[in-house]
Amino acid sequence: MEPIEFEFWNKGKLVAGLDEAGRGPLAGPVVVACVIFPPFTEFFLDSDSKKLSPAKRVFFFKKILRKALYVGVSFATPREIEEFNVYRATQRAYLKALENIPFNLGGVITDYMPLKLDIPVISPPKADEKIFSVAAASVVAKVIRDRIMELYSIRFPDYGFEKHKGYPTKEHIKALKTSGVSEIHRRNYKPVKEVLTGKLFGEGGKNKP
Repeated sequence: MEPIEFEFWNKGKLVAGLDEAGRGPLAGPVVVACVIFPPFTEFFLDSDSKKLSPAKRVFFFKKILRKALYVGVSFATPREIEEFNVYRATQRAYLKALENIPFNLGGVITDYMPLKLDIPVISPPKADEKIFSVAAASVVAKVIRDRIMELYSIRFPDYGFEKHKGYPTKEHIKALKTSGVSEIHRRNYKPVKEVLTGKLFGEGGKNKP
């Protein structure tokens, strides 16, 4: 991990790490997490959430909640993703995640998401793999989003959300063909749009309320 946080901590300033989960799925929200650690917290993550097993993610999620000064989340809903596109909706969720922080920040670190703020913003690529606070935010965002999709699987049992979490797997595409589009699907994503327009059926599309 690169010690970017120390540039702020050595000056007596707090820094927030932010990352998101869920830009690629066909359904559900994008979840953005913000994590702020006390200065000089010992780094205990050496990988982003995508390289951890579900059990390891939950383990580190609980440790992050114990160690962090602040953990917050925000969401980009399917309707916001349709209105603004997924990139802009995610960027708006990043800004929302910073709104209620009860501390003065010296800076913000994101995973390649530029933000216009009055404080320094560092947004290198692959920050979730290289920067501790961002890696922690990656874990929080992934754990919370997975749990949301598991809960959605109870409400919409036809789609297998508990397994694929909304990503465009063969199982998910097949469920879209047979069960239609649910209210948590993103209608501007190609496979969903094709169901709605009938291109996957060769006739009128399907829509499930």
